[in-house]
Amino acid sequence: MQVLVRDNNIEQALKVLKKRMQREGIFREMKQRKAYEKPSERRVREAAEAVRRTRKAARKKAQREGLIAAPKRAPKRPVAAPR
Repeated sequence: MQVLVRDNNIEQALKVLKKRMQREGIFREMKQRKAYEKPSERRVREAAEAVRRTRKAARKKAQREGLIAAPKRAPKRPVAAPR
């Protein structure tokens, strides 16, 4: 995975890299690989993830079709004034 560093702005490049790694699921995979996972546990986890994905897709489809209302988001908190 590559990220371009523009104008020696390392902070911005790291931010982009972190976002890409998050989107690809690299952090989640690293966390899972910290310890050995038995094949039986892996099958159970993957089955649960598949069920979760299926339910999420069905919920999104129902929201698009107007069968259920989209969840309401919490309003943003006002930013405190600097001291």
